[in-house]
Amino acid sequence: MSISKPLKLIEDNVSNPKLWLVVGIGVAGIVVLAETQRRRRRVKAEKEDFGAFVERFELPPFPQPPPPAVKLPLSGLTFAIQDIFDVKGYVTGFGNPDWKRTHEAAGKTAVVLTALLKNGATCVGKTVMDEFSFGITGENTHYGTPTNPQTPSCIPGGSSSGAAVAVAAGLVDFAIGTDTTGCVRIPASFCGILGFRPSHGAVSRIGVLSNSQSLETVGWFARDPSVLHCVGRTLLQWIPVEPKRARRIIFADDLFQLSKVSVQKTVDVICRAIQNLSGYQSSKHINLCHHITSNVLSLKGFREQSTHQQSGAFILKALSSVMLSLQGYEFKSNHEGWVESIKPRLGRVTFDRVTSAINTTHDNIKTLYRVRTEMRGAFQSLLKDDGILVVPTVVDSPLKLNTKTRFPSEFHDRTFALSSIATMSGCCQVTVPLGYHNDCCISVSFVSFHGADKFLLDTVLDMYETLQEKVNIVSNGLPLSDTNENMEECELLKEKGNVAFKAKQWNKAVNFYTEAIKLNGTNATYYCNRAAAYLELGCFLEAEEDCNKAILYDKKNVKAYLRRGTARESLLRSKEALEDFRHALVLEPQNKTASLAEKRLRKLMK
Repeated sequence: MSISKPLKLIEDNVSNPKLWLVVGIGVAGIVVLAETQRRRRRVKAEKEDFGAFVERFELPPFPQPPPPAVKLPLSGLTFAIQDIFDVKGYVTGFGNPDWKRTHEAAGKTAVVLTALLKNGATCVGKTVMDEFSFGITGENTHYGTPTNPQTPSCIPGGSSSGAAVAVAAGLVDFAIGTDTTGCVRIPASFCGILGFRPSHGAVSRIGVLSNSQSLETVGWFARDPSVLHCVGRTLLQWIPVEPKRARRIIFADDLFQLSKVSVQKTVDVICRAIQNLSGYQSSKHINLCHHITSNVLSLKGFREQSTHQQSGAFILKALSSVMLSLQGYEFKSNHEGWVESIKPRLGRVTFDRVTSAINTTHDNIKTLYRVRTEMRGAFQSLLKDDGILVVPTVVDSPLKLNTKTRFPSEFHDRTFALSSIATMSGCCQVTVPLGYHNDCCISVSFVSFHGADKFLLDTVLDMYETLQEKVNIVSNGLPLSDTNENMEECELLKEKGNVAFKAKQWNKAVNFYTEAIKLNGTNATYYCNRAAAYLELGCFLEAEEDCNKAILYDKKNVKAYLRRGTARESLLRSKEALEDFRHALVLEPQNKTASLAEKRLRKLMK
């Protein structure tokens, strides 16, 4: 049998070192090429889901009722769950492979997950998280760090990092995670989406692995406020109809001073948004740290241990130290036996936190719990049943990925200081995106009293669209209308218009309202008042146009619907007028003017 030419060449030159150099280079080239292709395939796979998922599967919704039954509220929506929730037949990983290796598959599915499936949603997998819910960066040594879709060079935030990324990347409609020390609020802020931490104890934690049971809650993420609201309606036990109450917006001015984002992009945007909405009282401004100092007396000892300065942001540093001590104590109570027997492989930051928790004696545990109790009382007295506190969610931009230094202490301290407010008071908190600053997502948080979850979700749904309109104005470099300098002048012109209207000086009233509109062209009240004067003058087309503007800026302006209905009825457009009066009745069911007009037009059209 003849030998092929390549083999014959090797045989003849077997002792030639140059030949083996060429062969070696060729083999190395093949290996490098194969490794390069493998890495490209892995990167491509990661890009497909942004590294958000640790395990993919599909749990279809429960069978839906046939027509004409009402469609289930979450029908057609997909969601993901943090790898901390039990799913029957799957091992809950808790963000650590050694935990997954040493535990059996769950025998039951978490109550939260079952409720979502019953209401029509489809679960598509489990997401990456910080080990044992102990981090706020979203980095995981074992499963990788999910890619922040908004700023890929930065951390996504944690511990519910994969859940936040899955929503921000549009992979799912919403996602479920847990929030102990900011684990939903922080990634929501860094990824530019909505994140809700409900009141402590408001959502069932049956079937959820526990890090710190007296602090943690089940929270959720969404891009759309209506989806956030629907999930809340499914998971929270709330009364469908509640008495109407005005909203009292309170700004924590001292906390916004800590932020590196300009007040115009945060506080001013919210102030302008609520001016155009009905049902909001004039905003208030407080020094929150002073309120906490005066009402949470058990913090005094921790304040003295942490710093000699007794006020300002140092009170929040003390509060966060209590929060982390309480978390460490409860983690130790829950998992000390497993940690000591298994000695799991841990990431750098998690190792420090777990070691500290296991080795601390916590002799002052009663005082820790007393601080939590006093915090709830302090916020109940501040917010009562109508208050919404506005605070920065975070005050720093997200860290760059793969930071070589130890976890920066300043970032750590400032982030936990803000997240400790809702965690230690048990209040509900929602993170709302407000565009960008220095190419990073920014947000604010609304905090309401314990048990006010529906009130808070309703507020977000009510103001979100208007809020984003104001954000877009600022993002495009345009000045916000109705600045502090002309607010008083606008109101003075409006009052002069009202006086002229009462004196039946209709043209004079129109002129005053017109001047107010020139200074502030987005105030619904000015357009609505001018429409009333136009009606008296018989200028029905002008009145209709003003009402259109008023409704554009305030979709719940009952008077605008009534006056537009009157204008349209005068123009013999009865069907459109009837729709306006009916809309007014939806907003105010007891409105006599709308009720009489609706009956009159219905009878006329028959």
